[in-house]
Amino acid sequence: MTDIAISRAIGKRAQQMIDGLAAISASPDNLTRLYLTPEHKRAAELVGDWMREAGLSVRMDAAGTMRGSLPPGRAGRSGNKSLLIGSHIDTVIDAGRYDGNFGVIAGLLAVETLKARGVALPFGLELLAFGDEEGVRFPITLTSSAIAAGIFETPTLDQTDRDGITMREALTQFGANPEAVGNEAYPADSVLGYLEVHIEQGPVLERTNAPLGVVTAIASQSRHRIRIKGEAGHAGTVPMAMRRDALVAAAELIVGIEAIAKKDRKNALVATIGQMDVLPGASNVIPAEVRFSLDVRAATDDARRDAVAAILTQARKVEAVRQVSLSFDNVLEKPYAPCGERLTAAIETATSQVMGKPAQRLLSGAGHDGLSMAHLTEYGMIFVRCRGGISHNPAEFVTVDDMGLAVEALVATILELARQEELP
Repeated sequence: MTDIAISRAIGKRAQQMIDGLAAISASPDNLTRLYLTPEHKRAAELVGDWMREAGLSVRMDAAGTMRGSLPPGRAGRSGNKSLLIGSHIDTVIDAGRYDGNFGVIAGLLAVETLKARGVALPFGLELLAFGDEEGVRFPITLTSSAIAAGIFETPTLDQTDRDGITMREALTQFGANPEAVGNEAYPADSVLGYLEVHIEQGPVLERTNAPLGVVTAIASQSRHRIRIKGEAGHAGTVPMAMRRDALVAAAELIVGIEAIAKKDRKNALVATIGQMDVLPGASNVIPAEVRFSLDVRAATDDARRDAVAAILTQARKVEAVRQVSLSFDNVLEKPYAPCGERLTAAIETATSQVMGKPAQRLLSGAGHDGLSMAHLTEYGMIFVRCRGGISHNPAEFVTVDDMGLAVEALVATILELARQEELP
């Protein structure tokens, strides 16, 4: 097991850094830090300063990702390959302070710990502070890691935010180079793997009294946009039986979506409507149009696809009965992404060693940068217990002790991989 006093000291340092990043926000009343904003730049520069203090060579790439590099300390089987460690520093609106941010800080503190202990690694380390994982500003997610993995689609640069600013324009305003993002992918033969430490964002670890867990895979996910068009009318003069109320149709469909999601517990199926616009938006006018988002996730691709098909069938029934017109568009689709067996085994060995008991394996229902990085290399994830399983919420909280253990587990994972890289 880990020395508790040393682990706690690491956790306290992690909390200080978490608080430093949390002070950088677009709002004085909550934590909001979106991609390619002044707040993102300030946070990236602070992380860059920390990287330099840890002895890393630092640069910001063409997409606004802060990258810190440490060369190999000795020869190993993989030559000059690098182990990538990262997470994201963007947030949702009115966010918690640990989501993403702690993963970057855990990587930094792992580098500091290894150097303080005089460890020379047989591979390089590359620390990544991604600028866009959440997909809040632009209607796509995982932009930064997609660029690093070489799967970014250039037409995405023309996607706009709610103010009509394209990603291309935002990158230029940020001081980055949209024309060079295609050159920022890591060559596959230069990478040993990708590791990420992340808060669980769920209640399983807390319920089982485990500070850490081993992620086995990231769930299948898709996002959709649904638009229902009815007919506006005077709220006082159109009889109820003659109305084509788009909001009532949407409400009926949403209840149906909830019922579909509740049927499949075996595959951890969940469905969420997180955004909705009602037009024309007047209290005395029958809603003529409703637009809303749909997020569907499951433990398998087939379960998610079956659920989406059932939702679409339900939508067509509502459309016919309510005499509205309905469009159903796919915005994003991320397949089930299993973690690499070698990295998962190393993490399991490390977390079990640090905790002094067998580590628990979990499926991640939340999407992470590993979804992108899986196209480049195998990836592995360490989950950290969070209070109440709450995330994307100011109440998000991780204890100092658990953060310290998470950093020690990351260090132990790196050392286990280094052992495997030893020359005969």
